[in-house]
Amino acid sequence: MTHSYPVNMSLTPEVKAFFDPATWTISYVVKDPDSKSCAVVDSVMDIDYAAGHISYESADEIIAYIKAQDLKLEWLLETHVHADHLSGAPYIQSKLGGKIGIGENITMVQDVFGKVFNEGTEFQRDGSQFDRLFKDGDTYKIGGMECFTMHTPGHTPACMTHTVGNATFTGDTLFMPDGGSARADFPGGDAATLYDSIQKVLALPDDMRLFMCHDYGPNGRDIEWETTVGAEKEHNIHVGAGKTKEDFVKFREARDAQLEMPRLIIPSLQVNMRGGELPPADKDGKTFLKVPVNGLK
Repeated sequence: MTHSYPVNMSLTPEVKAFFDPATWTISYVVKDPDSKSCAVVDSVMDIDYAAGHISYESADEIIAYIKAQDLKLEWLLETHVHADHLSGAPYIQSKLGGKIGIGENITMVQDVFGKVFNEGTEFQRDGSQFDRLFKDGDTYKIGGMECFTMHTPGHTPACMTHTVGNATFTGDTLFMPDGGSARADFPGGDAATLYDSIQKVLALPDDMRLFMCHDYGPNGRDIEWETTVGAEKEHNIHVGAGKTKEDFVKFREARDAQLEMPRLIIPSLQVNMRGGELPPADKDGKTFLKVPVNGLK
């Protein structure tokens, strides 16, 4: 229920979106209207997977914006361990500072995928790669703005929704109303849990602004990333208009069974479970990513 969270609809943060067409990801700079303080949500590091080449054009665009606006970066927030893009958080942190935060259940994700990728005992599974591990209901500040977290698992165990005044960043828990919801078939995912998490988000005030982590332009429409709780409750094709938990689970599980693995899941998980860092280099200074044969599905 919303009364357990410090909702403040009178506060309107400034939100600047950055769309990455290669991964359909929307990253955000969230600014305190009364100071120069800001946070970055779900940044992207670019990869040409076929060539094994990492680059930083997407992150550099965000860095350039923050510098041009003379902002102070305080937080780099990850809504979850993304399976479809690599995080640019450590790169941005190296240029601008700030603390990297993720949900405390990152440790569960690290445990599962540490085994999948045969990482060995040197890979720490305690979340120590991050500066802050958020629990449900935790608060933190961006400048003078008090923000809070909601644990919204189902897509992954570590999914966190961040609310800053009248703006909520849902990660992959929800898509735009005509996009529905994210898959729930990754290790640790669960459709029934996802439904409950979505209801938690939809219990926020109807005029709460919701910002998506992804949009795929269903039916050829332009890319969009902002909606409201009220619009989702009324129009979301997977959970809106009073759809039951039973109906959602039946639909979600049937749909997920037909989905291919995300194109970048193998590099994304190895990097993102490390807080956005690449695996350690070998004795010759070379860095490698592993491909677990028949290990993901």
